[in-house]
Amino acid sequence: MTSPQLYLVLLIGCVTVLVSIAAIRATHRLGLPALLVFLGAGMALGEDGLGIAFGDFGLAQVIGTFALALILIEGGLSTRWKAISGQLAPASLLATFGVFITVAVVAAGAHYLLGFAWQAALVFGAVVASTDAAAVFSELRNVGLPRRLSGTLEAESGFNDAPAVILVLAFSSAAGIPSAGDLVVTLVWELAAGAAIGLVIGFGGAWLLRRLALPVSGLYPLAVFSLGMAAFAASGALHASGFIAAYLAALVLGNSRLPHRAATQSFATGLGWMAQLGMFVMLGMLASPATLLDAVVPALILGAVLTLVARPLSVVLCLLPFRFSIREQALIAWAGLRGAVPIVLATIPHSERLPGAQALWEIVFILVLAFTLLQGPTLPWMAKRLRLSQPGLVQEVDIETAPLDAVDAEVLTITIPRRSGLAGLRLFELRLPEGSAVASVVRANRLFVPAHGERLRSGDQLIVVTYPDLREATERRLTALARAGRLARWLGETGED
Repeated sequence: MTSPQLYLVLLIGCVTVLVSIAAIRATHRLGLPALLVFLGAGMALGEDGLGIAFGDFGLAQVIGTFALALILIEGGLSTRWKAISGQLAPASLLATFGVFITVAVVAAGAHYLLGFAWQAALVFGAVVASTDAAAVFSELRNVGLPRRLSGTLEAESGFNDAPAVILVLAFSSAAGIPSAGDLVVTLVWELAAGAAIGLVIGFGGAWLLRRLALPVSGLYPLAVFSLGMAAFAASGALHASGFIAAYLAALVLGNSRLPHRAATQSFATGLGWMAQLGMFVMLGMLASPATLLDAVVPALILGAVLTLVARPLSVVLCLLPFRFSIREQALIAWAGLRGAVPIVLATIPHSERLPGAQALWEIVFILVLAFTLLQGPTLPWMAKRLRLSQPGLVQEVDIETAPLDAVDAEVLTITIPRRSGLAGLRLFELRLPEGSAVASVVRANRLFVPAHGERLRSGDQLIVVTYPDLREATERRLTALARAGRLARWLGETGED
């Protein structure tokens, strides 16, 4: 590549990034997932758009796998242990037995409805079996679900990529469909070894970083991400699951009291977005609108089987031992969002030269596009109709300021919706735990420091500063007041889910 060509590539890449970032705001207001913007940008750059030729599925698989590892590391760093610790059992069942059930049902649909050979049908079922961590993380943060539901969905999406990848590789083998015994042995080894490596590197890395005095604060985020990628690479070298290792290592690191946590979190968010953007644009460039038309009908049929049969069935069967209501199960089933993961996994059959791999990839591409457009924007509406949304739910705000970082403080925000018990209360009536305080209020786009007797109104946004060990109690107190008002304690409302 010559210098002029390099400059042109860099210019096109930077313009694509800037245009995509600008378009994200518009799609966010419309409730559309960012995935659609990035895929559209990639298709606009491809052969049927600006004419940039890109058809290397092997390279796409390598880049996509690396990007997925980065996204899982970002997800692990941003996931609070307290939010998922009580939901590990249901999430683990969904991520393992739920994946098997989904594979079986979708494969049967592909074989009997569309005439797929059994090997191709099983590959297709495994490709679309896992929910997408990036899509789930980004959408859930805008819905405001009870911790029990959001924790289950976040943990499931972090765990279920690993079994899906193992199954896709096993079913795509030129040797044919492996025996059940070989498949179980492979799954147990890769998941167990990957989990062990991730936990060892996570705890060991956290111990080391707490004792190192690095000369520049910006080195801490690099060190944390390097540890996550080291877990991914070490597991891959030992033929274990790199995805589960990367996620668990990041989960441990993100919940350890490391220096400069705010800087690390901001760095993780930015790198996660860059990984999503680059991966989706690349996958969009692989697609050719002219050849995708033939995949529309099969994609809609199999997407309906996946969304309306396989996912609900797996949710119901996996959650039988747990006390999830019908409404909660319905929402978990609808929130099984697919994103870049199935499209990346669909490049594996290409590398293995599986017959019909191109048609399979095109069907997966259309399925993800169509059902992301259906499920993503309707998820908040579904949560509201099922009476499971909490518009005033406390959310974390990433603010990188030296004083807050020095005292290990956290910033929370809560928006007071209509008919909330917080509306009408005076500031002193909040009675937050000692050490937590309302730092400011945003009202009608105006920021001010409230007086002790300031009366709160619907639409106000409270900015609360607290300590990590007081965060949970502060959240519970605000949630209780939002539900029952000033008489929350008298009425026995504790703010628990």
